[in-house]
Amino acid sequence: MERSMKLDKITLGTCYYPEHWPEEMWEEDLQRMLENGIEVIRIAEFAWSKIEPREGEFTYEFFDRFLEKAEKAGMKVIFCTPSATPPAWLTNKYPEVLNANMDGVLYRHGCRRHYNYNSPKYQELVTRIAEKSAAHYASHPAIIGWQIDNELNCEKNEFYSESDTIAFRVFLKKKYHTLDALNEAWGTVFWNQTYTDWEEIYVPRPTPSNATNPHEVLDYVRFVSDSTCFFAKMQSDILKKYVKPGDFITTNGLFGNLDNHRMTEESLDFITYDSYPNFAYCLDSYESEKDGLRDRKWSRNLAEARAVSPVFGIMEQQSGANGWNTRMEAPTPKPGQMTLWTMQSIGHGADYVSYFRWRTCTMGTEIYWHGILDYSGRDNRRLAEVKQIHKMVGALEPVTGSHYRAEVGIVKDYDNLWDAGLDMWHQRVDRESSKSLFAACQKTHTPFDFCYLDHMRAEDLFRYKVLFYPHATIVTSEMSEKLTAYVEQGGCLVLGCRTGYKDETGKCVMSRLPGLLQPLTGTDIPEYTFVSPADGTVYADWDGVQIEACIFNDLLEPLTEQARVEARYVSSYYAGTPALISNAKGKGRVFYFGGAFHEHTARVFLEKLGVAQPYGDILALPEGCELTVRESTDQSRYFFVMNYLEETAEICLKEVFLDLFEGKEAEGKLELPPYGTKVLAKINSINR
Repeated sequence: MERSMKLDKITLGTCYYPEHWPEEMWEEDLQRMLENGIEVIRIAEFAWSKIEPREGEFTYEFFDRFLEKAEKAGMKVIFCTPSATPPAWLTNKYPEVLNANMDGVLYRHGCRRHYNYNSPKYQELVTRIAEKSAAHYASHPAIIGWQIDNELNCEKNEFYSESDTIAFRVFLKKKYHTLDALNEAWGTVFWNQTYTDWEEIYVPRPTPSNATNPHEVLDYVRFVSDSTCFFAKMQSDILKKYVKPGDFITTNGLFGNLDNHRMTEESLDFITYDSYPNFAYCLDSYESEKDGLRDRKWSRNLAEARAVSPVFGIMEQQSGANGWNTRMEAPTPKPGQMTLWTMQSIGHGADYVSYFRWRTCTMGTEIYWHGILDYSGRDNRRLAEVKQIHKMVGALEPVTGSHYRAEVGIVKDYDNLWDAGLDMWHQRVDRESSKSLFAACQKTHTPFDFCYLDHMRAEDLFRYKVLFYPHATIVTSEMSEKLTAYVEQGGCLVLGCRTGYKDETGKCVMSRLPGLLQPLTGTDIPEYTFVSPADGTVYADWDGVQIEACIFNDLLEPLTEQARVEARYVSSYYAGTPALISNAKGKGRVFYFGGAFHEHTARVFLEKLGVAQPYGDILALPEGCELTVRESTDQSRYFFVMNYLEETAEICLKEVFLDLFEGKEAEGKLELPPYGTKVLAKINSINR
């Protein structure tokens, strides 16, 4: 199912909080927004008390007055359900709605997201406020869409209340039916953890050395995701009864312990993301920077949003300095960076970009989370930049509804994503390979997609020339079948070390590695080891090119006549042992690499497999620039070239392009100023 905002043009918006400002300011604010190119506002996500100030007492006058002014001004509105911040009367009367830490201590009123999804009382009260809000406001002509809650699983994505334990037991009974099946799946015979009654099972609790049963915790994370999806669907089902035809339902953010694909498929028309690239310039992030990508790293998050919704929205886009009074410090965007980050979002597939926020709040925890306007509200540099962005976005009308184009996919799935968050052995290789593959794609200007195998059909994979699946620790028969079909149809699959050694419970398999994928890879793994610090860096030789096999090494052996040794280790005690084996299967080929992917190693793979710099024959860019490509249904292509450097970058156009911002043809050498952006079109170009 295609999920998009179905906008007729790329649109700018902002987040507004009428409850923070005197009513006499509303009309002027709305008019100033429109004058500067802002056409949509998001409201009400933290305003439960404005609709239900006391239990069972509902009043709609506040937002009625605001919506009347919005309609009169011609401003479109995204209205929110307010469940992210239950009011004081609720948490004081019903403390069972509160989340708790692992020790069972309740989180109290005074911040946000202090509730748990599984409290029957909270579900009852959220159902009521959502029903009352939608029944009253959904028909309003100014409203074009709804946001559920705010940033589900932000702040806390673990839940340890009594309600969660009760719901966890229900979840497990539904999954396993019997305690015998659960004990087998969790391996409870280890350390005498066997359960004889469902009442003996709790959400994870503190233990000596912080050791937990990994199979239980994996199911617990699945439970958290299930609870979040249920909570979103509970509200979405209500909203669907009232929204006008054409109005949408969404939510914002991409957070952990949550299957965002499932949530979107069940409850949303599309996902929206909250993009804050200048957190790359926080002190800790900046000092630990090694790959030089900094704010470009947010493109990885945008790729995650695009994996959920090919065309998506940005509900909160960086517009000012960020931070709370208790944590986080980030600088004000430099001149041009707001434009750069906006085009970064659009280049990756966003058709809606909403800036957080219009006015900087003068009270509360987010007094340092700046918006477009500072405390005084006077015109400033950032407002002028928004107005200029609106002019630029007007030139991008042909781009609306087009899709990001990539021939390389990085395969993921939620079980392995969650396992890497729980298993330190898995986490080490996964973290290295994830950042390295992203950096290599960025610096070689190789567009890529994240491909979630558990939410894709085998035929969805066929459009990619190369798929990287760095460390599929957990492999199921269904996953194996999809990957095999991809390779047999002519695809090229690249696997890394630590593949296939667990089943879906997280238990290690007793078959020869890489487990279920051994027939596909034609590879055996008789031995494996962490790279010893005493050995230093371990390299492998691939046709005269040395590549680093970092962190962990599988020692490989070919199993079939079709399996070919491509590279051998050249260091450590296993020098001479195969480090890379390729295996022909059907029309395609699979490569098994015995290490994690260092950035240089990832780049070599891209180059040797013929997918690096797919547009190098028509334009040349320095590493400091990012390239994204969007393609429309008529195969017109739009090349977003973005300069993240503080210095001018030279790009070379080897063919004639249409410069959308300038409205004229462009060819040859061009200069991009610091943080500058170009959008270059190849109209109706079937062959580049």
